[in-house]
Amino acid sequence: MAFIVVYDANVLYGNAVRDLFIRLARAKVVRAQWTDRILDEALGSLAAKRPDIAAEKIAQLRQMIITAVPDCRILTTAMYLPPRSEQALR
Repeated sequence: MAFIVVYDANVLYGNAVRDLFIRLARAKVVRAQWTDRILDEALGSLAAKRPDIAAEKIAQLRQMIITAVPDCRILTTAMYLPPRSEQALR
C-alpha cells in the first residue's frame, strides 16, 4: 500500500516538480492528496508571477492536475488520530 502524501503548493507550482510528483502518484508510488485551498495557492502564485499566462490556461492547468490524479482532493489537511487506548499507554 502506498503512503498517503499531502502535496503542498510548492510541489504543485513549478512544472518540473509538479510533473515528477504527479508521475509518482500515477505510478502509485504514493497516494497524492491536496485541498482546493492548496491548489488555489499554487495556481494563484503562478498567475501572480506569470501575468503572461491567460486565466483560461490556468483554469485548464487546474483541471489537468485534478484529472491526472483521481481521488486527489481532500477537504482538509487536519489529521485524525484515534484516542489512545489504555494498552498503548502501558
